[in-house]
Amino acid sequence: MKITISSENKVPVKAGGVGLFFEDLNYDLDGGLYAEMLENRNFEAKDVHGEWDRYIVDADGGYAWSAYPKEGSAALKIKTDRPLFFENPHYMRVVANEDGAGMKNKAYDGLYIKAGMEYRGSFYVRSYEYKGGVLIRIGKDGAVIFEKKFKVRADGKWHRITYKFKAKADMDRADFIFALKKAGLVHADCFSLMPSNAVLGVFRRDLAELMREMKPGFLRFPGGCVVEGNSLQNRYLWKESVGPVERRRHNWNRWAVHATGPDNNFRSEFSHYGQTLGVGFYEYFRLCEWLGAKPLPVVSVGIACQYMSTEFVPLESPELETYIQEALDLVEFATGGPDTVWGSLRAELGHPEPFPLEYLGVGNEQWEAEPVQKDTGKPAANEFYKRFELFERRIHEKYPSLKIVGTVGPTVDTDSHRSAWKWTLENLKANPNFVYCSDEHFYVSPEWLYSHVNVYDSYPREGLVYAGEYAAHVPGSGCALFNAPQANCWEGALAEAAFMTGMERNADVVVMKSYAPLFGRLGYTQWSPDLIWFDGKSAYGSANYYVQLLYSLYTGDVSYKVATDAEKTYASATERDGFTYVKVVNASEGTLEAEVDADYDFGALNRIIRMEGELGDYNTIEEPKKIIPKDVAPTASRTVTLPPHSFSVLVFRK
Repeated sequence: MKITISSENKVPVKAGGVGLFFEDLNYDLDGGLYAEMLENRNFEAKDVHGEWDRYIVDADGGYAWSAYPKEGSAALKIKTDRPLFFENPHYMRVVANEDGAGMKNKAYDGLYIKAGMEYRGSFYVRSYEYKGGVLIRIGKDGAVIFEKKFKVRADGKWHRITYKFKAKADMDRADFIFALKKAGLVHADCFSLMPSNAVLGVFRRDLAELMREMKPGFLRFPGGCVVEGNSLQNRYLWKESVGPVERRRHNWNRWAVHATGPDNNFRSEFSHYGQTLGVGFYEYFRLCEWLGAKPLPVVSVGIACQYMSTEFVPLESPELETYIQEALDLVEFATGGPDTVWGSLRAELGHPEPFPLEYLGVGNEQWEAEPVQKDTGKPAANEFYKRFELFERRIHEKYPSLKIVGTVGPTVDTDSHRSAWKWTLENLKANPNFVYCSDEHFYVSPEWLYSHVNVYDSYPREGLVYAGEYAAHVPGSGCALFNAPQANCWEGALAEAAFMTGMERNADVVVMKSYAPLFGRLGYTQWSPDLIWFDGKSAYGSANYYVQLLYSLYTGDVSYKVATDAEKTYASATERDGFTYVKVVNASEGTLEAEVDADYDFGALNRIIRMEGELGDYNTIEEPKKIIPKDVAPTASRTVTLPPHSFSVLVFRK
């Protein structure tokens, strides 16, 4: 076969076009990227159930805590009178009925302690009469890896107690225990246990390093559907995510009610999934700095998740001004000087210099909803187009250089998608600054990806694309189901690699792209496949992760037109500083001998990075490197062997 590269009609490639999309889904934040090891550490958990505009939110502050050493040893009761902080008013009253009794934290699957690692902990305690002291113990089956006793002042005031220790041995699924040395009564709140190696003191290191290894050009946060909320009351409020961690109001997670229905009595097994907001917008911006990625925060436009709700703020309602102001204040928080309200807060938090904010996402995956029948009692049309135009006008009045990322809905090749693009292009014609690019989402079969490799060839050049959420969903692999790492099989990753050749060849249109979702905690997922899988102890990149990594690391600043003359082969080529990177997918079942040719001198084959495997293969926590990129030595200057079902990056050097 032959791969032919043409320098005619070449297009520029935007630097940093491959990025990351983070949404608090699959316990990706609490229980994941947030390095806090304890679950429901501040007794604010909610038990949420229901469906479609009918969500029941019950306080269940005792979730994840149980009496120790056995039921009856201690009496646990959630209280709210004279709380530590009014934003999170629940705390635990612990009555030890015997010496050494107290409570134990579930900590997801238990604590994973690593030898040589230092851990830092803290908690608040209050006593009116008890003077017997309390202790923290970490251990399992009688073995104790850490224990320390603390004095308690019986003055009726809250006191913060801190401690640290270095583990002398590994221990998996250890118990975290808070106990009273003697029988008695105390109040406790705001527990914390963090490894000292947490990135920026906040982020779980192995997960953060997998993110940084990709060298992402941008990070989109905090979602996703959590931005919208299942109800407007449940939406993400960025202003409540900054300031002291203990005073960030707990919110229930939109994914706590995913896939509820009659079969499970409208209650998911993850009904307690919540957001402590230990990671908020300040931490997100700092993470972007650490990653070397541009921040892409997303704000609500006053429409709750349209998959889960009919609620929205009417366009003519004065309440909509609150949402517009939240967006404007966010930009000020990131970029404002110390003489501004929100810029001064950022400075007080420890970052006097502005964060470099180039992008702002307005809305997540809204679409123009049609009016419903009046006799249903449901609201009228959400007028998304008009409200977006209002947001754009107000934001650009104050921040004209800000690049707004719009949306064309949650699907592609549908009536709503075509309508959204028509509306977008009409506005761009009248105002070239209307949006920088528009966010497309598509979770599709491998067959769809192969058949649409060239779809962006025919896109209008006036409207730029951000492929903000996409992934191959392989039929029969467990896609979109709970806890299915097999959904990240090579069949899907290979199809994504093929589709991305079309994105890269059309780099003048597809200027940003990010796979979704980013993380999945084993045993706690609501959605599969996921780019990175992890448990409490370790993490690994899926085959899809490594496809994204190769596109991020081996991309030039100009993209050429490429053609192949064999079926089921797909290729793209970019060039920078004398290096030409040819990406080629052989999706066929046979081995091919490929000759690479071009109408310019692109040098000789210097390196081959290859991924290959059986279509059903996938990485696991036990075998994390089953499908990863491997170097292959070139045997000729411009010809290469392409194994079946393989993805190769061919590096040519002048």
